Parts: sequence; structure tokens; C-alpha cells
Amino acid sequence: MQFSSRDPRRHQAAAAAVALVLSLLGSLVLAVAAPRAQASTATGGYWMVAADGGIFAFNAPFDGSMGGKTLNAPIVGMASTPDGGGYWMVARDGGIFAFGDAHFAGSMGAKPLNAPIVGMAAVGSATAPVAPGYDVSYPQCGSSLPSGGAFGIVGLNDGLANNLNPCLGPSSAYPSYTQSELYWSVASSTGQSSQPKSSLYLNTADPGNVYAGTQISDWPTSSSSADPYGSCTTTTVATTSGPATAGANSTACAWQYGYNKAAQDASWLTAAANAINSQSPPVTVAPDPGSYQWWLDVETVSTWQSGTSGQAMNVADLQGMMAGLQAAGVSGIGAYSTSQQWDQVTGGTTAASGSLYRIPVWLPGATTGTQAQANCAAQPSFTGGAVTVTQWTSTPADSDYAC
Repeated sequence: MQFSSRDPRRHQAAAAAVALVLSLLGSLVLAVAAPRAQASTATGGYWMVAADGGIFAFNAPFDGSMGGKTLNAPIVGMASTPDGGGYWMVARDGGIFAFGDAHFAGSMGAKPLNAPIVGMAAVGSATAPVAPGYDVSYPQCGSSLPSGGAFGIVGLNDGLANNLNPCLGPSSAYPSYTQSELYWSVASSTGQSSQPKSSLYLNTADPGNVYAGTQISDWPTSSSSADPYGSCTTTTVATTSGPATAGANSTACAWQYGYNKAAQDASWLTAAANAINSQSPPVTVAPDPGSYQWWLDVETVSTWQSGTSGQAMNVADLQGMMAGLQAAGVSGIGAYSTSQQWDQVTGGTTAASGSLYRIPVWLPGATTGTQAQANCAAQPSFTGGAVTVTQWTSTPADSDYAC
């Protein structure tokens, strides 16, 4: 975008005028003509918004913009949330774009208007809007994490179901509790949402007994009496090293595999919390797995079985994970996935799907807070349960909205 034709004195005058209006009107924020400035009640700074949706922040948080994106009509105004933690933009056709902690409450976009929209005003509230939550995992280890989120969701694994996130708790690479993502979620979250302050998500997979010619070392060869699919038995498999004895590719062995992974994850959580607490941090971290909401991360990038029989194994694997978590005292279990990925892995979930039926959903796929809030309307979800959290991409960590 070119800005040479815009007089900087006009910018300054607009900013000063808006600051005066704010000092008189408190949380009632008015949009002014382009180029327009909007004060941040949180910092004393302001934003400017261009007709193409570009945002310029001065001593104010940048929460996103529509710059570089296709608009049906130019932006004609913006308004701040009461706490200054977000803002709305309005287009000439009545379209609304919400960023930060601004909630999308509806718009006139794609509806007939007798005249174009010329501005907008935010209605003040005695209660500040709830801040978003954030989710982090091993890619964020050692980096600065956002603070003040309503809730935090932490990846317990490092991308594979059988590996631990090295900064879940103190480790040789990240020895201090201050570097722990689990501690971050407990200590920095406000808890001001329908979600718990701290939750966990688990990588899931169903590799079967052999993958790429290599025997899977932790694929079970027997199962417990709790296995609803019967006994996991052994068979002879072909590997690049020759024939080997392994657990069968069966629903019984898959269920036990999932159960074992979840039991391991629960023990890792307890060990991480105990390691944090041994350093006497200001905030104590609960070591009980039942103190947390847990999410099963089901994505096609992981290794899964295919075909009808393979999908039955995948379902058994996920059911085993749920049973393993429940045995550890966990009651809140949901799924993080999309309908396309979930259906490809499981074949779809119905009332006949046992424990997977109607579990809550954490739904990804949005790129803005507005889209994430709109995704809350995807009811019922691919499990038949409620969408209770939605995610949108952001930096330094993805953001989440409690529906």
C-alpha cells in the first residue's frame, strides 16, 4: 500500500480528536472518517485503520487486520472493546470483523441496505470481555509465551504419541519450572471462561504391529481383562529383519495400545507436576490427572490404519485411550480434529461408536477470532457432541475461544 499522499498532520489531528472523545465518553468508542484513528483504553495509545482493513498500532496491541485480504466493501470505521484488548472494524456494506477479545455479535454483511454504513460505536460494559485462551506444545519450548489468557491448553507429547514434550515440566533441556509449559498454563491463565485454567492434549496414532518394515516395539502382545474387544493375541509378521512375533493387528491389541499410551501420558503429567512443585513455585500445579480436561488430537498426519477393518482398529485405539485416562481419574475428555480428518480415521461416529459418541470437540480451522467464534455454531459436531472450544492461528501461540 502507498501512503505518501496521506498528510501526517491529518493523522495526528485524528488521533488527538479521538483521544478527546474517549476522555469524555469512556468506553463508548466512535469511528471517524478515513484515515481514522481509534484510542486504546488499555494503553493510552491508538490504532489507525485504512480502507483496505490494514491496522497501524501505536502504543496499542496489534490483534490482526484485514490488510491483504479480499473485502466486499471498504472499511469505514472501527471501535475498541471496553478493556482495549481488541477491536471491531465495520465495512461499508455492514460486514463486521472482530479481533482480539472483541466478540462477533452479528452483522449486516450480505444483507440489503437502503444506504451504506458510515461508522460504528461500541456499547460499553461493566464486565470486560473474556480474553481468549492459548494452546502451546513442543514447538514453543524455550520461547516467550503469551500471558493473561483465559485458559491454556498444553501438548503433552512432542508430535508422536509415544514421546514426551521436553518442556511439559522441568527437564535436562529446560530445568526450571519457569520454562515449563504446564506451569505456564496454570500460573498465567485467569480462569475467566467456561474452560478450566489448564488442559492437556495428546497426540494419537494407530501404527499397528509393523510400520515401514520395522516392528513397533510398544505394540502390545496381550491385553488386560478390561479390554472390551477380547484378548490381544500374537502372530508372525514380516519385517526387514526377517519374521518376528508381534501382537496381531486387531481391535483388541489396538484398544490395549491406546490404553497403554494414555496411562503413560497420565503418569508423565503427574511426574511433571511433581517436578515443578519440588522447586517451590509461587503457584502449585495439581499432579492428579483428574484435575484437567484432556483432548485427543486426531489428525491424519499421524499413522493410522486404513480400510474398514483399519478404521475399526483406530476406533478401538481411541476408545482405549479414553479408558486409560478414565482409569487415571479423568472425567473430561474431548476430541481435537476436523470432520474430514475424524471421519477418515474413524469412519464416522454414531450412537454405535461407544465412548467416542458425543464427546466434546475442540474445533480448529479458523484464521481469525471472528471465524473461530462463528465455528462455535457447528453443532452438533462430528462426534455428535458439542463444540466447546474453537481455535484460530496466531503468534506466538494459537488462540482459542471458549464457546
